[in-house]
Amino acid sequence: MSDATAAPSTSPVPAVPSPGTGAPRKTRVAVLFGGRSGEHAISASTASGVLRAIDRDRYDVVPVGITREGRWVIAADDPERWQIAEGRLPEVTADTGAEVVLSLTQGERTLRVLEPGQVPALLGEVDVVFPLLHGPFGEDGTVQGLLELADVHYVGAGVLASAVGMDKHFMKLVLAGQGLAVGPYVVLRPRDWERDRAACVAAVEPLGLPLFVKPARAGSSLGITRVDDLADLPAAVEAARVHDPKVIVEAGIEGREIECAVLGGRDGSPARASLPGEIVVDHDSHAFYDFEAKYLDEAHVDLSCPADLPAHVLDEVREVAVRTFEAVEAEGLSRVDVFVTPDERVVVNEINTMPGFTPFSMYPRMWEASGVSYAELVDELIQLALERPTGLR
Repeated sequence: MSDATAAPSTSPVPAVPSPGTGAPRKTRVAVLFGGRSGEHAISASTASGVLRAIDRDRYDVVPVGITREGRWVIAADDPERWQIAEGRLPEVTADTGAEVVLSLTQGERTLRVLEPGQVPALLGEVDVVFPLLHGPFGEDGTVQGLLELADVHYVGAGVLASAVGMDKHFMKLVLAGQGLAVGPYVVLRPRDWERDRAACVAAVEPLGLPLFVKPARAGSSLGITRVDDLADLPAAVEAARVHDPKVIVEAGIEGREIECAVLGGRDGSPARASLPGEIVVDHDSHAFYDFEAKYLDEAHVDLSCPADLPAHVLDEVREVAVRTFEAVEAEGLSRVDVFVTPDERVVVNEINTMPGFTPFSMYPRMWEASGVSYAELVDELIQLALERPTGLR
């Protein structure tokens, strides 16, 4: 594995002449955020961090918000507007700006503004899209498929890797198929739960206690419940089903929760892993690393990076993180979450192909501890996207 703590190289983007002038123009980046999932506000907060950090001397930035109904609109280029502050969750609405559409004509790569009663106005060509979307209808391959149809460069994993990474059920199947250790689990499909709840409870019982009940296709700790008594399982499943009709129930694993940030390699080089980190939660305030702990109560959460583990275990976590990244054929970035058991086994919990990316999120903080600043990370991800060909690869 290459030296993960070395700062990424940043090769220049070829200058593109402005039409009719011959003068080079900046690379145009559409920052896409919001979306239809329950992680709408987290996506907006991520965009706030990127808008603040992106190099304006190098990139022309076009912020595009997606409302909860799926409308694409021109958004304010204002980091303060989109950050989570004092418990306020940002929201993209139809009143945010004019509606825009992305051309699906191969090679065109343009955004057009739609105003009622007006001829669509050409906003201009987009060189790369930064889809800062979390959860269904954004991180799950749906938007990635749209960007593939539009023949546009974009940051992050492709259609298949995004879909596999989003669905904890199929993610575990793929990782186990590649020889990676995953914990015991049971999947509760909608038809099974609706037809025979007693049978579902019986299928889960051999997992033991505690259990963690999760929506199969959601993130940011939404809808997750720790269950210490099987009598509480039905309520936990219903809480998860608010976010996804398919539910996964995981056995509790004795071990420490360790995270590792992975960054794609340049010019065909292997992916790079950061120093692994450990989230330290004040358990008097939170039973586990839930939504509130992640985004609304940073005072009771800390990151230890590198995690206080023997060097050989840290190396194994980094190796497992890269193997996980490669197992789902991820690109660009991912955060891999693992358990390290008392006997030093590394068990993969999940991969997030578009992890939280605010300056306070664990992914950039682990890279910061590894010698790569937030601004450098934003630049590197854009460069990786521009280097990657569009279409089949």
